[in-house]
Amino acid sequence: MNNLNTSDLPAIQYTIWSADLHGHRFHVKLRIENPLPGGQILQMPAWIPGSYLIRDFSKQIETIEAFALENPNEALSLERIDNDQWRLPKVAGPVEILTTVYAFDSSVRAAYLDTERAFINPSSLCLAVKDQESFPCALILIPSKEASASHWTVQTGLRPAKVDSQGYGFYLAKNYDDLLDHPIAMGEFQMAHWKSNGVSHSMAIQGCIHEVDLERLAIDLQAICTCTINLFEPKTKAAPFQNYLFLVNAVLAGYGGLEHRNSTALLCRRDQIPQINTPLDETAYREFLGLCSHEYFHAWLVKRIQPKAFQPYRLDRRSHTQLLWLFEGLTSYYDDLQLLRSKRIDLKTYLKLVANNWNGILRGPGRLKQSLADSSFDAWTKYYQADENTPNAVVSYYGKGALLALGLDLKIRAFTQNHQSLDDVMRAIWQRHGITLEGIAEDGLDGIILEILGGGFAKTWNEFKSRYIFGVEDIPIQKWLPDSITVKPKSQTKLEKIKLQLGLRHSDINGWLKVTHVLDGGATQLAGLAAGDLLASINGERITHARWDKVLSSLISEQVIQICFYRDDLEHECMTVLEDKQIPTQYTLTSAE
Repeated sequence: MNNLNTSDLPAIQYTIWSADLHGHRFHVKLRIENPLPGGQILQMPAWIPGSYLIRDFSKQIETIEAFALENPNEALSLERIDNDQWRLPKVAGPVEILTTVYAFDSSVRAAYLDTERAFINPSSLCLAVKDQESFPCALILIPSKEASASHWTVQTGLRPAKVDSQGYGFYLAKNYDDLLDHPIAMGEFQMAHWKSNGVSHSMAIQGCIHEVDLERLAIDLQAICTCTINLFEPKTKAAPFQNYLFLVNAVLAGYGGLEHRNSTALLCRRDQIPQINTPLDETAYREFLGLCSHEYFHAWLVKRIQPKAFQPYRLDRRSHTQLLWLFEGLTSYYDDLQLLRSKRIDLKTYLKLVANNWNGILRGPGRLKQSLADSSFDAWTKYYQADENTPNAVVSYYGKGALLALGLDLKIRAFTQNHQSLDDVMRAIWQRHGITLEGIAEDGLDGIILEILGGGFAKTWNEFKSRYIFGVEDIPIQKWLPDSITVKPKSQTKLEKIKLQLGLRHSDINGWLKVTHVLDGGATQLAGLAAGDLLASINGERITHARWDKVLSSLISEQVIQICFYRDDLEHECMTVLEDKQIPTQYTLTSAE
């Protein structure tokens, strides 16, 4: 281990070890050297930064006890304030709080433990010491005594102070917020390493059955990371961190990521990872690289450039901002653009990705009801709590935000005759709000836009905001693209048209097609179908997942269709008409190059 005098450890220390691999439980010991004399309050976060939903992590605490170190054999009484707060009695001297926490959430947002791996977001395990969150703290990781975990190593971006060859031991955090921003993975990994502009980067992969093509991963990720560093710092080419870690959990089905200051936690399918002597779906791999690009971009935009509403994070309540379209939308625009710029994809592929996103937005009726500003503000209750009506009421600040970023980029390029672009705005935001860590006010982008582009752009920008950020108008990308890009209505087969005319989404449940969403204006809504209905037949032909396309193909010459379905185990019949006006416009993008 590295040399460390344990007496020099911070006055707040967290120790974590596995209590039961099979029961998925961690033990967490919190030591507080100087509890507040009036009765120290402890609090478990209700949400994790980057994922805007109240998750109530305290619900996974199974047991909690407190002891004064002067009398460790006698438990202190803990006063329960509410569902996520406890108050210690008035006590002089150090205290320890021991919790048992259930951990079986396989997402990137919480904690997980079994015989194969462990994953920790400290926000779901570590209690906050109220009014002492700004103090330095230590995290001590203790290896499991069970044989199945004897070969595990630790991967984290947290600063090590005294650790063994497997990574167990003492880590230091500047404060509680810093602790929460460093996920930890334990288990067996395949590791890829590279340097971008001299900065060490690593990817730690769990879950792949076969040997991963680490060389290909390193080459592709090096290009993406270097490209992103250079975007923000074209002169210095300096990254805002000393090292960076991608933590990847590869599973049968799953996809997502969560950003952190010098690391990210990623969830992907195994078939999205390149593996030696194994066929690779290049489209699936491109999606994975896009995910990596997206979360890496967040190291600048979100983790350092932040809305003022997030400073500081208040993890016991919702923190609303109308700017998520900026933070997630612009990141979603640049994630694929950086793949193009780093030569991981070609222009044809890039334009297809743009068209796919554009067409997806146009298929959602919610885009005509909810603005990007409102989508951002209501993320807590609408976007992150999706239901059967979400497509009709909500627009994604990711997807439409990315399209908006493209539109703004095109408007800037046209206004400056290609002398400036959205890149210049991003670099100005970085200089003003990233390096300084000064949060962006809700209207803070206005000044930067006009500072970069001058007052002559004010009318364009104000109209742009009014129509597409605070309004619900469709973004007319087709009007702004350069002549080198051809925009055409997408040709559709009769089968594709029928599916769009029906306006429903479904899933396969025990051999039945279950309606999950009914879109406004579609034929099935006009017929009276609703989410939860089980489709039995169309025009007398039985409907199943396997027969869906075949049955719909038989409707090519039909206009009026009869649908038999079950709702609450009662049989119903309805009729509806297929009309072209029910089909949303779709586009293709091609390049003359």
